Amino acid sequence: MRGRDPRQVPSGWPVGSFQTYAEAQAAVDSLADRNFPVQKLTIVGVDLMQVEAITGKLTWGRVLGGGALSGMWMGVFMGLILSLFTQTGTGWAIILWSLLIGAVFGLVFAAIAYAFTGGKRDFSSATTIVAGHYDVLCDPDAATQARDMIASPNQPGPTQ
Repeated sequence: MRGRDPRQVPSGWPVGSFQTYAEAQAAVDSLADRNFPVQKLTIVGVDLMQVEAITGKLTWGRVLGGGALSGMWMGVFMGLILSLFTQTGTGWAIILWSLLIGAVFGLVFAAIAYAFTGGKRDFSSATTIVAGHYDVLCDPDAATQARDMIASPNQPGPTQ
C-alpha cells in the first residue's frame, strides 16, 4: 500500500473498528511499536457526517463590529506594505490612515453582505466533518496477523 493515492477508495481487510480516531491511531501505533509493517494499514472514517455547531446569534452590532475588525486587519497589512516605500517618519501616519480606511470599508462591505441575506441566516456557526466510527484496513497478506495483534495487545510482533 506504500505510495497509495489518498484520493482513491481505500481497500484492504478490516482488522479493527474504533469509536474515535484517537483509538484507531493508538491501535496503529501499538502495531508500529511491535514492528508490524504499518505501511500496509489505512485508517478510514466511516459514516461521515457534516456537523454545524451554532456559535451564536448574529446581530447588526456583531456583523458591523466583525466587518470593521476584518477591515482593520487588512488596512494595517496594506499600511505596513505602503509604509515601507515612504519617507522616514511618515510610516505611522500611513498605517493609521490605512487602519481607519480599512475599518470603514470592512464595515460597509459587511453591512451590504448581511443586508443581502434578508435575515435568512441570523446565526454564526462552525462546520466540521466527523465520522461515526473508524476502521483500520490492512493488505490481505498481513490482515490476519494485524487482527490478532490488535486483539492481543501484549502479543509480540514479527521480527525483522
